[in-house]
Amino acid sequence: MAWFFAKDPITSEYYTITGEDAAHIVKSLRMKAGEKLTLCTEDGRRHDCVIESAEKDAVTVKVLSSTVCEQEPSSQIHLFVALLKGDKFDDVVQKAVELGAVSVTPFLSSRCISRPDEKAMQKKCDRWQKIADNAASQSRRGRIPTVNSCADINDLPGILTGFDKAIVLYECGGEPLKDLIDRKDQTIALITGAEGGFAEEEIEKLRNGGVKVATLGKRILRAQTAPTAALVAAMLLTGNLE
Repeated sequence: MAWFFAKDPITSEYYTITGEDAAHIVKSLRMKAGEKLTLCTEDGRRHDCVIESAEKDAVTVKVLSSTVCEQEPSSQIHLFVALLKGDKFDDVVQKAVELGAVSVTPFLSSRCISRPDEKAMQKKCDRWQKIADNAASQSRRGRIPTVNSCADINDLPGILTGFDKAIVLYECGGEPLKDLIDRKDQTIALITGAEGGFAEEEIEKLRNGGVKVATLGKRILRAQTAPTAALVAAMLLTGNLE
């Protein structure tokens, strides 16, 4: 069944899909009245619907049933990833959304090679949000994860207050993730570095801010691999890959 996200709350038996989603339904999927699709709302509910009318700029559906979307993980895991070279961050966002991350936040550290100006950074964030939108639909998420504005590593300790666990993955070693994460953790922040890893003083500042330092094993992972590996491990440890 085709999977879409409602831009507004569904408050009645009927809902009208507009914009790019409507065009995609009509032009690309060639769906017509009588065919069924699923709409998800920001409150984490899925609504199974049938198309009542389909025009190129507006598709009206009738809601047949509404339930809690079971695709969302029980733990909210947020990724904080240092800016990477080229288009590597595109893949990080896509895989993070497919695996269940709630948000992805790029940040600048001392060893980041990519340092776009403000205008270029906003353009990148807009593109990453579009990638997140598409990945959420493809993987049938209950909600669209957020790609946040770029942060600075020095601001992370303040941003990370309030999480059950905040963990930085350090290439020079740390505690095993299995000793830091369990099923009781509801909100988890995972932090990974750029191609050159982290400076020692950055790790110390994060540690002093209450962030736990962890390892992903004895092998050194590429900067674009580490976020995915950390997220998979966290999902497993919180019981979300069962």
